[in-house]
Amino acid sequence: MKKAVVNKKMCIGCGSCTNVCPKDAISLKSGKSVIDMKKCIGCGSCTNVCPTEAIELEDK
Repeated sequence: MKKAVVNKKMCIGCGSCTNVCPKDAISLKSGKSVIDMKKCIGCGSCTNVCPTEAIELEDK
C-alpha cells in the first residue's frame, strides 16, 4: 500500500497539502507538513499540489 511521505528539507509549510487531503491526514507542525500514516489512504492528492515536490508516495 502506498503512503505519502514528506521530505522535511524541501517542505516550505505552505499548507497546500492540508487543504486537499480527503482524510485530514496532514497537519502543519513547526512550519512543516506532518502526515498521520493511520489516516493516509495514499490517494496522491497532496503530491499533486505540493509546489516543491516535497511529498512522495512510497510503499509502506
